[in-house]
Amino acid sequence: MSDTQFRRKTPEELLESIQKIKKGRLKIIIGAASGAGKTYHMLQEGNVLKERGIDVVIGLISETNRQKTIEQIGSLEKIPSITWEESGSLKQDIDLNSIIARNPEVVLVDSLAHQNRHDATFPTRLEDIKYLISKNISVITTMNIYEIKEVYDEADKLTGGKVKGNLFVPEETLAMADEVKLLDVTPEVILERSKKDLYNEEENKNRYQLLHKSNLAVLRELALRFIASEVNDELDEYREKHGIVGPSGASEEILVTVQYHWNGSILVRRGQQISKRLGGDLHVVCFQPPKKNFTRDELTFKRSIIKLVEKVGGNFEELPLMSNSIASEIVEYSIRHNITSIVLGQSKRTRWEEIVNGSIVNKILRKTKNIDVFIVADRAEIHGERVIPTMQVNKEVVDPYRRLSPQELAQEIHKIKRGTLKVYIGAAPGVGKTYTMLREGNELKKIGIDIVIGLLETHGRVETLEKVGDLDIIPRKVIPYKETTLEEMDTEAIIQRSPEVVLIDELAHTNVPGSKFNKRYMDVEEILEAGISVISTLNIQHVETLNDSVEQITGVRVRETVPDNILRDANEIELIDISPKALRERMREGRIYAPIKIEQSLNNFFKTGNLIALRELALREVADDVDERLEAWERDLTLRGPWRQEEVIFVCINLKPNSERLIRRGFRIAYRLKAKLYVAYVKEHGKFSEDEEQSLKKIKELTKRLGGSFELYETTDRRHVFIELVKNIREKNTTHVIMGQSARTRWEEIKTGSIVQKLLRELRHLDVLVVADQSLK
Repeated sequence: MSDTQFRRKTPEELLESIQKIKKGRLKIIIGAASGAGKTYHMLQEGNVLKERGIDVVIGLISETNRQKTIEQIGSLEKIPSITWEESGSLKQDIDLNSIIARNPEVVLVDSLAHQNRHDATFPTRLEDIKYLISKNISVITTMNIYEIKEVYDEADKLTGGKVKGNLFVPEETLAMADEVKLLDVTPEVILERSKKDLYNEEENKNRYQLLHKSNLAVLRELALRFIASEVNDELDEYREKHGIVGPSGASEEILVTVQYHWNGSILVRRGQQISKRLGGDLHVVCFQPPKKNFTRDELTFKRSIIKLVEKVGGNFEELPLMSNSIASEIVEYSIRHNITSIVLGQSKRTRWEEIVNGSIVNKILRKTKNIDVFIVADRAEIHGERVIPTMQVNKEVVDPYRRLSPQELAQEIHKIKRGTLKVYIGAAPGVGKTYTMLREGNELKKIGIDIVIGLLETHGRVETLEKVGDLDIIPRKVIPYKETTLEEMDTEAIIQRSPEVVLIDELAHTNVPGSKFNKRYMDVEEILEAGISVISTLNIQHVETLNDSVEQITGVRVRETVPDNILRDANEIELIDISPKALRERMREGRIYAPIKIEQSLNNFFKTGNLIALRELALREVADDVDERLEAWERDLTLRGPWRQEEVIFVCINLKPNSERLIRRGFRIAYRLKAKLYVAYVKEHGKFSEDEEQSLKKIKELTKRLGGSFELYETTDRRHVFIELVKNIREKNTTHVIMGQSARTRWEEIKTGSIVQKLLRELRHLDVLVVADQSLK
C-alpha cells in the first residue's frame, strides 16, 4: 500500500493529474525487420481514425515504392518533412513547428529510432514525439525490434553480425507507450516483398546480408519472445478491450500442481492469472496414488477445484502417481506439454528432510533448467490469512485518441478531487476485515496521513479493540426515536472534521430510523464527494447479485445488501482470505462470537462445507475483477506481504549475464504494481576484476534507468551472503523476491547448500519467482 493512495493531493498534485489527462497518447507498431508492414499498418490505422472523425495528419513516412502503402495514404493530410543530407544520403526530420501550428489530434510518424539533424530542436525523434504528446497530440509511430539496444545485442549475436544498426531507443520506451502492437509476419512474406523494394547501394548490401530465411526467422522469434515478456499489463488490457490481436507464435503453457487441500484454489488462481496475461493455456493437474479412497473433505475440495478450473477456462486432470517421485511426474508432464511456467506451493520440509527425502520444489528446479517456477507464499502458518489486492478497472470503452470535451474534462477533474474508496471483503464474519482495516489505518497515521475512525463495530473482540491504537474516533450521533435514543455514524461531523481518510466498518449496514440516509453506503458516497477517502469492510454475502447464491449455499436469505456498482466503482478491493480450518478455530477460541453462540454457529453458518463454498465465491468474485496488471502480479507474483504499507520488489543478483534479465523482470513487476524496486548484490571477495567492474557498472546503470535502487552489500565470508540478503529483504518489508535458479549440482547443494535453496526455506511467507537461466543445459 502506498501512502500516496490516500494522501490528499496538494494543489500542485491536482494540477499535475489534470495535466496528465490533457496529454496525447503514444502507440508503437513493431516489426521484426523492414518489410513487416509497419508503415502500411500505421497509415491504415490513420485512415480508420479519420473515418471515426478524428483529426489525423501524416508527420513523416519513409520513402517507399510499395503500391499498397502508397494507396493507404489516401486522403490523409501530409505535413511536409524537413529533408537534409548526411554522407550522401537524404534524411528526413519531422517539421515540429508546423505540426504544433496545425495542432491535429493524431500525427503519424514513421521510424521512431532516428537521429535528427544537428540544429534540430531535439536530438532524436523520440524526444520530438515526447514533446508532441505533451502538447496533447497523440502519436502513432513504427520501429523494428532490433532498434531496442538490448534486443540488438542479442539479435546481432544470433544472426552472426548480420543485423546492422547504430540508432536505438531505450528499452523503457515500450513502458511509456499507451499501446504496443507487434506485426508478426513470416520470413517468406518479407522475402517476397523485398524483391519489389528499391534501396540505395549501401542499404541493399545491409539488407542482402540480413534477408535470409534463417535470419528473419530468428528475428521473428526474438520479437515474439521479447514482446511477450516486455509489454506491460496496461497495454495488454487496452488491446484486449479494443479487440486488438496480440502477437502470435509465442505459445505459453502454464502448469499448476495441486492436491485436494484448502489452498488449491489460490494456486489455481495464480496459474489462471499468469496464463491469461501471457495468452497461454492453463493446465491444472493433481497426481494421486491409483485406487486411493478420498476422505469426505478431500472430495469437497476436489469439487471446488474442478469447478474453479472450469470457470477460468483451464484444463483439469487427475493422473495416477506411477512412481515414488511426484517431482519426476511433474517434470515428465511438463516436457510432454511444453510447459513454460510451473506454479507450486511452498515446500514445508526442513533442510535435513530435504537432504534425506528431497524437496519437490528443489527437484523440479534441478530437473527443469528452462522453466520458470513461481512459488506461492504460505502465510497461513504465520498470519492465518492471505490478502489478494486488486485495483478496479473502468470497463467503459472510450476512444483513446479523441480529445475530451469540456464536460468530459470536468468529469475527469471531479474524479481526481473525489475521495478514494477501498473495501476489504471477506467470505464470512471473523476473517479479519476490521482488524486489517485498523492495522492499515495505524500504518497510514504513522506516515503522516490525517486519518480517523468514523464507525467501528468490534463485536466484543478484544484483539480488534486493541488494534484501534492511537486512531481518533468520531463520536456517534445520538438520534431520538420514539421514547428512546439510538446511535449512528455522524456523517456531518466527519465531513466537518475533514480528515484525509476515514475508516467505516460494515458497509452493508442499515441505518437506524431518523437517519439522513437509509443505508451506510449512502453516507459513504456523501463523504467521498467531500474529497475524503474511505476504507470500509464487507462480507461477500452482502453483495446484492450474489444473494441467491448465498442462500443456496447457506440456506439463509441475507436482507442487508450493497448494490454491485458500489464495489465496481471502488478504487480498490482487497480480499481477506482465510482457510475454513483457521476460521473455525477462531470461532472455537471465542474470537468471533460470544461463547453461548459458538456451537450453534459451528453447526450452521460456519459449517466446513458452507465456509468452503463462501470462500470460493469470494475468490471468484474478487479475482474476476483482477485485470492484466494484477495478473502480472501473479505471473510475477502479487500476493502482498503482511505489512500492507506498500509493494516492494527485491531482486537478488550476481554478476553473471542472467542478472540483467532478472532486473528487467523486476522492473516489469514494479511498474505494474507501482512498487519500489531494489536490486541487490552481495560482494563476498576482495577487489573487483575489470570484467566485474564493467558488469557492475552496467547493472547499476540499468537499475537506475528503470527507476530502481541498487544496493551493494559486503561480507568477508561467502556463507554470510544469505544472511545479508535475508536481513535486507526483511528491513525493506519486501513482498516479492526474484532470483535466478541455482547452477549447483545436487551433490554440491547437499555438501555446501545453495543461496537459492536457503532463501526458499527462509522466505516461505513471501512470493518467490525463480527465473530460469537459459544458459544452463
